[in-house]
Amino acid sequence: MTVPPAIAGQWTALALICAGVIGAMTCWFSATAIMPELIRDWSLTAAQAGWLTNAVQIGFVLGALAASLVNLPDIMRLTRLITISALLAAAANAVLLLQPGFPGAVAARFVTGVALAGMYPPAMKLMATWFLRGRGLAMGLLIGGLTLGSSMPHLFRALGSGLDWQVVVIASTLATITSALIFGLLVQEGPNAFGRATFNPREVVALLRNRPVFLANMGYFGHMWELYAMWAWFLAFASAADQAGTSPFGSPSMFAFVVVSSGVAGCVIGGLLSDRIGRCLTTAGMMALSGGCALLIGFAFDGPVWLLALIAIVWGISIIGDSAQFSAAVTELADSRFVGTALTLQVSIGFALTVFAIWLMPHVAVLLGGWQWAFLALLPGPVVGAWAMLTLRRMPEASRLAHGRR
Repeated sequence: MTVPPAIAGQWTALALICAGVIGAMTCWFSATAIMPELIRDWSLTAAQAGWLTNAVQIGFVLGALAASLVNLPDIMRLTRLITISALLAAAANAVLLLQPGFPGAVAARFVTGVALAGMYPPAMKLMATWFLRGRGLAMGLLIGGLTLGSSMPHLFRALGSGLDWQVVVIASTLATITSALIFGLLVQEGPNAFGRATFNPREVVALLRNRPVFLANMGYFGHMWELYAMWAWFLAFASAADQAGTSPFGSPSMFAFVVVSSGVAGCVIGGLLSDRIGRCLTTAGMMALSGGCALLIGFAFDGPVWLLALIAIVWGISIIGDSAQFSAAVTELADSRFVGTALTLQVSIGFALTVFAIWLMPHVAVLLGGWQWAFLALLPGPVVGAWAMLTLRRMPEASRLAHGRR
């Protein structure tokens, strides 16, 4: 197989795209990072607090579906679409500063999710126009940018712990505006146009009957069941551990930042491993690690501090390290004419699952009398996901993965 040549300027373009993704993704968990203050100041219940995060998830799912149904990334130039979406996300995020009350805040978070759907998936396509060789590593770095950006509000809160919660909203809004400037002024599309990613409902049934694609999707669904619920509620877990006298890294917000941001390393490791040992082994291994951490972290809730920190960081690395590989697997297993449909179906169902998982977690915490053992509810996700990917590995169709690396 002929290896395509590198494209001049591709790594500079990737660095700019990743920087833009980091800035825009600060909006995703900006409300989650200040949830303790919002619960106090707005007199929110635990269920209402969960909907401030879930509204973003729902907005993202519906926004991604709508964009694919109307071929928005094909109608509008990618950089223009991303720039407009980032500006919309910044505006919706800034609405929190007006303290619009619970209904207004949920609406604003929903719009934030819709806007991010117009920014993040097109950014992946934009990256692909620059990379024919090394696309796996580039995808891992891009997912790393998403991970780092998602963790930044916790850092803003930790550094501004003596200041009002509005500082976090202002910082994430400014970061998203900076992202819009990067995509609007500094980034161009690469020389290799990315194929259409359209949603064809008539092909959904055929895709669901495609067993290799179904198993890759099952792996992704198990991964998503765990990922966003952990990201959304780890601050609550860290705060409960802090109250119990176990506080790694000085504060719950800094603890949450370190854990979520550690996933950047996982994205790079996952990308490198998948090219060496195969997508199925990489994803199953990552989910085995993350599931083990979900099982064990409750035992370290009361200390020692170093053990709690170690388990949490390993979890942060492994929980996201396999993320890019599920999408890559579907592009290799699905009918090439309907890759867009396959990816849209995968992402839409995956993020829809996160809505239920995020909603469920505080109810589990109440049922179990606190957050110490609440993450056990996430364990079925990586168990089912690892089983699906190992089952896929035994199928002859798995030879199409990563140029024969299963």
